[in-house]
Amino acid sequence: MKSVAFTLLLFSSLLTVATNSFAQSKDQAAVAQAVEALRLQMISPDKAKLEALAADDLSYGHSNGKIEAKTAFVEAFTSGTSDFVSIELTDQTVTVVDNTALVRHKLMGETLDGGKPGQAKLSVLQVWIKQKGTWKLLARQAVKI
Repeated sequence: MKSVAFTLLLFSSLLTVATNSFAQSKDQAAVAQAVEALRLQMISPDKAKLEALAADDLSYGHSNGKIEAKTAFVEAFTSGTSDFVSIELTDQTVTVVDNTALVRHKLMGETLDGGKPGQAKLSVLQVWIKQKGTWKLLARQAVKI
């Protein structure tokens, strides 16, 4: 009888772990899709789509120390002040805890800020929150590498 109870307990525990892992993987995939959507918007910005990706309380930190709220972030991309020609993300990790996700990656990009060609080589931390079933960028900080 003890072995049957132990087997049931073990099976229940494994099922719980598998279910939690699947749920987290599903959220991780959704966050990764949001990160990719943001990457594409940083190259070819659309005001409505950028606004939809960003939380109202966004804090967007640049590698030069400049910090922008949501309105300034959207304006910088739609006006061409921040102008990425290409962006490649590597070494990305996504960690989800409840309704918060931490994303770290390396960003290599070609820029054309103010018509002047340049390169961006950054290490980036993004914080995403799940609001009404949608992942929104809450914070981002980049440092030069």
